Amino acid sequence: MTDATAGAAPVAQSRHRSLWGDVWRQFRAHRGAMAGVAVFGFIVIAVFLGPLIHTVDPQYLDLRARNAPPSWAHPFGTDNVGRDIAAQVMAGGQTSLAVGIAAMAISIALGAFIGVLAGYFKLLDGALMRLTDLFLALPILPLLLVIILLFRDTLRSAFGPEGGIFLLIVVVIGITSWMQTARIVRGEVLALKEREFVLAAKSIGTRERRIITRHLLPNVLSPILVSATIGIANAIITESSLSFLGLGFPPDFPTWGRLLYDGKDFLTLTPGRVIWPGLAISLTVLSVNFIGDGLRDALDPRIRGR
Repeated sequence: MTDATAGAAPVAQSRHRSLWGDVWRQFRAHRGAMAGVAVFGFIVIAVFLGPLIHTVDPQYLDLRARNAPPSWAHPFGTDNVGRDIAAQVMAGGQTSLAVGIAAMAISIALGAFIGVLAGYFKLLDGALMRLTDLFLALPILPLLLVIILLFRDTLRSAFGPEGGIFLLIVVVIGITSWMQTARIVRGEVLALKEREFVLAAKSIGTRERRIITRHLLPNVLSPILVSATIGIANAIITESSLSFLGLGFPPDFPTWGRLLYDGKDFLTLTPGRVIWPGLAISLTVLSVNFIGDGLRDALDPRIRGR
């Protein structure tokens, strides 16, 4: 009996399943999510490691190679002043991805903070939700245009042409895209604060700040992660829209949206100037949305384990 018990122990231990192990297995079974991870990973590697292989300066002017078709020297061709389109797409991707991730971090942090406060403290719920409804009712794109026109010159003089615009666009997108996260987190907190483990923590005198950080936030992590993936895609689209309207980064600081704006007048002459940055935006947003779908299914306990 002793040998049989000892032999069964490792088998039982090997069959132990953890929460994050189940999440990873469910996520891995989602074909769209894995395809999104592969595409997004390829884009990130190409954008950040590609300049180490294709070492052409994106701002180098080669007037003798203006509007050149794709070749070994210029895989995506050149623009009307001889700049390499491939180098510009990689440089623009670094800025667009940085804007998307930074703006997403601001919106997720702000949305989670407001959602937790509104869901946990009844006195703050009405005021914070009316504030959320107010932001949802605002026309976001005209509001962004007005804010950028008002503060662009001030931040440029304070932080430089590139740093000021980067800070302005990231903050503006972040503070105008937190509302959906706040409403989702509030709904989760309203359900969680009546659960037994929260009531037990209150009964032993646990401080409310500790209840929020140790019991509520870990349990609303799944909708926050899903909102984060969607937030990256929305931030990239918003930045591209602003740059396409000519109110984003300066012309010598390329982003995917700025490349679209600069290349729209040369669409019939050099269509690659529009096709490649547009394709990069589309694939990035599509892959991130697929990753979000996979995370949503993997983190949903009603689906996980089927």
